[in-house]
Amino acid sequence: MSSVVAQPHFLFGLRSGVSNNVCFSDEHTVVFPGGNGCVCFNTVSRTQRFLPGSDKSQGMQALAISANRRYLAVSESGEQPAVTVFDLQHEQGRKRKVLTAGDVSAQQFVCMAFSPDSKYLIAQAGPPDWTLTFWLWEKHKILATVKTTTSNSPVTQISFNPHNNMQLSVSGLGIFKLFRYFEGSLKQSSFAKVESLNFLCHTWLAEERVIAGTDTGRLLVFESGHLRREISTVSRTLQGQSDRRVEMKKIRDIDEGPVLPAIRAILSYSRGFVCSLGPGTVCLFEKMEEDSYRKSREIQIPADPHSNDLSPAEAQQIESMCMSPAEETLAASTERGQLYSVSLASLDMNKEKQLHFDFLSEPFHSGSITGLSVCIRKPFIATSSLDRSVRIWNYETKALELYKEFQEEAHSVALHPSGLFILVGFSDKLRLMNLVIDDMRTFQEFTVRGCRECAFSHGGHMFAAVNGNIIQIYSDTSFENVINLKGHNGKVRSIKWSLDDSRLVSCGMDGAVYEWNAHTGKRESESILKSCSYTDVALSSDRSTILAVGTDLTLKEIQDCQVLKKVPADDVAHTVLAVSHSGRVVFTGTSRGTIRAIKYPLPLQKDWITYQAHCGPVTKMVITYDDQFLLSVSEDGCLLVWKIIDKEGRGLKSSRQIVHTEEILVTKSDLEEKNQNMLELKMRLEEVQMENEYQLRLKDMSYSEKLKELTDKFHQQIESLKANQQAMKTEMEKQERDHLEKIADATMKHCKELKDLELSNSQKLIVEHEKHLDLQQKHERMQEEYEKRLSSAEQSRTQAVEELMRLHEAKLQEKTQLLDQCQQDAQKQIAELKEIIWRVEEDKEKKIQDIQVEYEKKLHSEKDNNANLKGKAGIMNQKFHSLQRQIEERWMDMDKLKKERQRLLGLIRSLESDVDDLKRQISGHEKTGQDKDNIISGLKKKNQELEKLKFVLDFQLSELKKQMEPQQDDIKEKKQKIHQLEEELLQTGKSNMQLKLSASNLTLKLKSKDKDLHTEMQKVKDLETYLQRLRSDLHSCVGFIQEPKKLKDSVQALYTHYVSHADGVKNQSVNEELRSMFRQQQDFMEKTVSNLKMRLAKAAQEHEKVYNNIMEENMTLIGETNQLRKELHLARTQVKDYKTQVAALKRSTRLRPHSDHGATGGSKGDVC
Repeated sequence: MSSVVAQPHFLFGLRSGVSNNVCFSDEHTVVFPGGNGCVCFNTVSRTQRFLPGSDKSQGMQALAISANRRYLAVSESGEQPAVTVFDLQHEQGRKRKVLTAGDVSAQQFVCMAFSPDSKYLIAQAGPPDWTLTFWLWEKHKILATVKTTTSNSPVTQISFNPHNNMQLSVSGLGIFKLFRYFEGSLKQSSFAKVESLNFLCHTWLAEERVIAGTDTGRLLVFESGHLRREISTVSRTLQGQSDRRVEMKKIRDIDEGPVLPAIRAILSYSRGFVCSLGPGTVCLFEKMEEDSYRKSREIQIPADPHSNDLSPAEAQQIESMCMSPAEETLAASTERGQLYSVSLASLDMNKEKQLHFDFLSEPFHSGSITGLSVCIRKPFIATSSLDRSVRIWNYETKALELYKEFQEEAHSVALHPSGLFILVGFSDKLRLMNLVIDDMRTFQEFTVRGCRECAFSHGGHMFAAVNGNIIQIYSDTSFENVINLKGHNGKVRSIKWSLDDSRLVSCGMDGAVYEWNAHTGKRESESILKSCSYTDVALSSDRSTILAVGTDLTLKEIQDCQVLKKVPADDVAHTVLAVSHSGRVVFTGTSRGTIRAIKYPLPLQKDWITYQAHCGPVTKMVITYDDQFLLSVSEDGCLLVWKIIDKEGRGLKSSRQIVHTEEILVTKSDLEEKNQNMLELKMRLEEVQMENEYQLRLKDMSYSEKLKELTDKFHQQIESLKANQQAMKTEMEKQERDHLEKIADATMKHCKELKDLELSNSQKLIVEHEKHLDLQQKHERMQEEYEKRLSSAEQSRTQAVEELMRLHEAKLQEKTQLLDQCQQDAQKQIAELKEIIWRVEEDKEKKIQDIQVEYEKKLHSEKDNNANLKGKAGIMNQKFHSLQRQIEERWMDMDKLKKERQRLLGLIRSLESDVDDLKRQISGHEKTGQDKDNIISGLKKKNQELEKLKFVLDFQLSELKKQMEPQQDDIKEKKQKIHQLEEELLQTGKSNMQLKLSASNLTLKLKSKDKDLHTEMQKVKDLETYLQRLRSDLHSCVGFIQEPKKLKDSVQALYTHYVSHADGVKNQSVNEELRSMFRQQQDFMEKTVSNLKMRLAKAAQEHEKVYNNIMEENMTLIGETNQLRKELHLARTQVKDYKTQVAALKRSTRLRPHSDHGATGGSKGDVC
């Protein structure tokens, strides 16, 4: 085991997604989940105490704190969900109990709650069974379980009645139930019909009253488990008696109205209750009367001045809330993992001001942390995250020094050793920034896309950045790319500098670990294992070996291209590692979020200490340069600071003494602005001082005058008071005299009364004494009589006892004689029984053998029958399962049929209402029939008038036909014109296409000419290089002038080497002529192209003009045709109307003679 121990020191981060993830353990201590455990944070001393999670935990799900603030229950998911109860009053927060729910198929407890007396604990299991478990937790005893809901209706919150340990409430999607523990079981005591509502939270306001919040922003009040009324979140005063009574029909009608923001958290306190109302808003409701509440204040999350995010800080959803025991502080957690608090003591002081939340600790990361770096000269930590922010932390003061949010995600970060500059890798560029007093300002950008790793050298004069599979080294002074390290076939995952900055170590996904020379760029050593994808690499403290971790679940020690040692892991991959500068320990981070401390030199066996750290894979890990702190970050967004100590609790001794500096960078413009502000403020101060002095003098003058007036008034009042005092004294003396006289009279009366009472009491005492003496004599006589009676009773008792003894002795003698005879008879019977037993045993043995044979036969037959029965039982089981499925399907069908029946009943009701409506319509139609008969008689009269109009309309029709003929001729002529214009349009389109083709051909020719030019230029450059080489070779030949043989050889070598290029040298003049010709042709082509472009532009303008004219003519023609069509349509409709009128008139004329004939016939009959 390692002699070096890591102790958690401070954590920056909050784990979101945990139910009830913030609570107060006392007035200044807040408990919240962070990493793989819980953190107890003291807001005054800014210290933290850690409660670690279990080893096999798959994540934390819910928290619950007891009413006495002593016990904390933590729910963790896994193969078998468990609840751990911690004692917060213990210094180290020791575990009291680990509770399990037995045969529960769920993998997590969704929510929990303690009873008011902290003796009982309830926990709601998740899907698929949704079982509620009721514990007597100190004895680890399950008192009751009950299934609260189905998988389609999840539960969101459970709670105890604060006035009754045996009553509890459950709320969720379409659920609001009250349960009561009675006689060993949980029984539902209310049946509220709330299937259409989704309850997100609830709280108890009184012994029988619960208020619940929904996802549509409604506050509903339940009394005794029944929905009574709704509290509006809009109005200011809400009287309980005037609140409308709410039934389910009305609730469904209300759901059709405007939807308000969801109420995700609600909390009751002595004055009323607090609830979250929409993003970043908390409302306080105060209790006015017995059933009324008033919305008193709103508290909001303020906007973040450092944020450039599209979703601002004030748009965060509040997940959970809690209140301190003295109800002076309200704390809240948000969905982005931030903690806020507000002092409720300032509510009464600042009634007019808008209240805002403040950060409880510091603003945390809300996404996975991708980069981590430290510097030498300052106690700074730099982190980058997927939440598009870069933050600078101080691990000594435990505070956030600086942070900035960007428009893109930051993938990597590196701090300069001085702590004044920072490198940040984005998806498009790598940016070098100044750390100014209140900002990060970019002053240099590098074209490194998607830089996932970057690191400054220990001297700060260079930095390395990863660009895919290439490592680029830049100078920090000239910003030039000094060296490119190429060799990796896959992405580079990690790079580390040696302490002297002479070497650089890298590893990648291709399974390669390379050691580079930082000055020459050469590889000094390599180790390749293609089956392993390396994730991190580090150099040992003595720079002799390389340590690497990867996907093969081992920690490797590499030296001189060979793997010296392999330390295997337990089915968990190492993701990162860090080596202490003292060389005593190696820390590794795993994919489960744990951290392991392994002693160095590495052991051969599995020998390490495991620490529960994060709830996600560890992404980066660094040790500070003084070996005092270990820093780890993870995908859970938490930064955890560890204190490195030995087993005796002392910090590690470092050979290097590091002094942290306090200087900061400030820009000149900022300094000038601040100086100007200082000067302006000084001037304002002087002016204000002058004004104050002047006003003080004026006030002194006014106050002195007032003082004089007041002194005069007070003198007069004093004199009047003195006179009153003397009068009061005289009155007091008179009253004292009267009082003394009254006291003297009273004393005389009391003395007389006392004497009379003494005389009467003395006589009574004498009488009572005489009675007492008589009673004593009677008592003595009674005692003597009782003693005599006792003595006579004892004598009679002794005589009776003696007589009984005699009788019993005689009976004993008789019984002893009978016993002797019985013993003799028993011996004889025993002998006879032995003989009988011997005979019976012989018979039994024979019978047993026969029975054994028979039973063996029966066994074989029974075994056969058993096998057959097993087969039948399997078949029956299958049939049983199939029948069960059929039954479930039938039940489902029954449910569907019930729903259809309900739907059909609703249809029947609606149809009945329609029938009633139709009956009413029929009665109305009968009335209208009579009216229509009257109308018909009126229409007959009108028909006569229309006949007269018929002749007039025929004449008008003939005139209209004459007018229509010339208009139709005009329409035909205009259609012909339109056809001609369309043909002209097609011709212009074809000409435009030809012009475009010619232009494209010319551009292609230009491109080919540009390529030829480029080749000619390249040839010229090649010839110039050949000339330079020939000159240098001739210069070397000139050195052999005094040695003819060598000169001859060198000239021959020159001839053989450059003879092929002689033609090229001769043809240089020809090339120059060609260039001039090419330039002339190029100029000619450019001119022709420009002319063609001008022609194209003119043709396009003319085409546009012609097209516009044609379109205008078309529009006018279309408008005229439309008018003519309308006129035609009107004329035809008029003609139809006239024809119908004429037909109706003809019918009426035909019917009239028949009616006249009938009337004459009837009159003749009457005469006869």
